[in-house]
Amino acid sequence: MKKLILILLLGLACFWEPAMASDSNVPGAFKTSDGIFYLDLPPRADNAPGGAQFAREIAGLNLAERETAIVKAFLAGNVPSFSRKLRPLTFRQTLGSNSYTVVIFPVCDYLAIGSDEDYLYIPLTPSTAQYLAERMHCSMPTQKLVDIIYNKAGIKLRPQPIPPSDQMTTVPVFMQHTDSVKQQLGEMGYDRTADSLIAGHKKDIIISNKIYSPDRNYERVVIYGWHRSVNDPIQPVYNGHSAQYADYSHGVRLIWNTVLINGDSSSFREILKNSQLAGLLSSEGVITRPYYPPSDLFTSMGSLLNSSPSQFILFPNYPNPFNGTTTLSYRLKQSTPVNLSIYNAKGEKIATLINQFQPAGEYRLQWNAATFSSGCYFYRLSSASFSQSRKMLMIK
Repeated sequence: MKKLILILLLGLACFWEPAMASDSNVPGAFKTSDGIFYLDLPPRADNAPGGAQFAREIAGLNLAERETAIVKAFLAGNVPSFSRKLRPLTFRQTLGSNSYTVVIFPVCDYLAIGSDEDYLYIPLTPSTAQYLAERMHCSMPTQKLVDIIYNKAGIKLRPQPIPPSDQMTTVPVFMQHTDSVKQQLGEMGYDRTADSLIAGHKKDIIISNKIYSPDRNYERVVIYGWHRSVNDPIQPVYNGHSAQYADYSHGVRLIWNTVLINGDSSSFREILKNSQLAGLLSSEGVITRPYYPPSDLFTSMGSLLNSSPSQFILFPNYPNPFNGTTTLSYRLKQSTPVNLSIYNAKGEKIATLINQFQPAGEYRLQWNAATFSSGCYFYRLSSASFSQSRKMLMIK
């Protein structure tokens, strides 16, 4: 019976989809023994470009091309650990005569592309940020949650404004601001692999009724934050920028869609639309449309981003779940150098099974994981033009 319960609990963390999440505290994420959750992203590939190289690759692109490249890089897993970790954050509040203990799961830092050592903070237009949030079963914060995250952040950075210019929305300025944040963290001796919440260095794209308020006749982004100290933000809630505007100071912080209220799981959006509970997450009261309008750029991109070349097939492992040993198999329809590696839930490579040129054909091999603990793992097959990852679950 104990083993059956363990299988069910680990299975929830590894495989349960959000639509089926009523009985799971944080469905779809990976939880480690230290209480940190991880976004459901592939492990970062060994040959993925770092932030500086990625900046050079996107510097000459127009906005649509740039954001398409960012989305592809993010969903492929070219994301540092601090942009994929979700840290539980608890606060208490009284509404009327009722007292509530609320747990939210914000990502430790703003969205970035690259590695822990070489990364680039990436501002996005709000519809693109919404697209990524939904792909990750997340939302963006409200004004109230931005304040709470800053107040409880373990690392509070000072804002570093760059003088206004027509270059504020360009990649070189994104890199300039990223470097200034790196310098602050370096002066503090902070290890980027640590699990602290970090705040103060960006304005947040927020969820607000001002997304759709009638005071503007164009789609807009709503921003707030850039705190100098507790309750002292540089940027009040503002919706004057067009939805196509994204400058270096804008940050995308994802928050898990699941919120725990007195131990019970609820939906972030449903809470914001609930007249009795919205005040737990919102200083505006009810937010009837707690999301940005969809982007035409990504309405048909899902199948493209998820598709893989037909000449390569990575099959599900068998058995799954497994106890100690499982079989991995794949098919190559042309000769190519291939790498087959195993990663843990943190995205750390723990084993390389194949790293050589192979002729076309079907391959099958066993992974003996006897020395590893129970939990979720990835296996990734990659070549120069192809990469695919799958999840597997070991129960001992």
